[in-house]
Amino acid sequence: MARPRLIVFDLDYTLWPFWVDSHHDPPFVKRCDGRVYDRQGQVVSFYPDVPRVLQRLHSEGYMLAVASRSRTPPEAHELCHLFDWDRYFTYKEIYPGSKVKHFGRFTMASGIPYEDMLFFDDEQRNIIELRSIGVTSILVSDGVTESLIKEGLETFQFNRQQHG
Repeated sequence: MARPRLIVFDLDYTLWPFWVDSHHDPPFVKRCDGRVYDRQGQVVSFYPDVPRVLQRLHSEGYMLAVASRSRTPPEAHELCHLFDWDRYFTYKEIYPGSKVKHFGRFTMASGIPYEDMLFFDDEQRNIIELRSIGVTSILVSDGVTESLIKEGLETFQFNRQQHG
């Protein structure tokens, strides 16, 4: 069975249900209840399946990464850290601009070709752009879920069988 050598996730509306650069007011803090809060005392949360998905993929030996076009990279990095997700991500490319640049950096750092990557994002323009360079890309409509990961892995396997 063909397996992706790198699985990449967008952040906003993919791993968490907001735009980090406009929906919450930093700084963020993790309180003793284990939850993350913004300056206004609002809970900053993620989609329910995400911690389980990241843990499972990591434990199954998949290499994971983040590619985000965020205009506020420090806040996005901070949330990944506060959610305790840094342990799962080998690579993080978080800055404005084309995701083709993000993926180019993944390839340079890892030596992994585009066709060995699987990508999840909520924006159709990013899906189209990355499919055009050979990345198996899955559109996320309501956050990453266990079933969407299964669909992505099956799509990746199908694509590899079709293209050798």
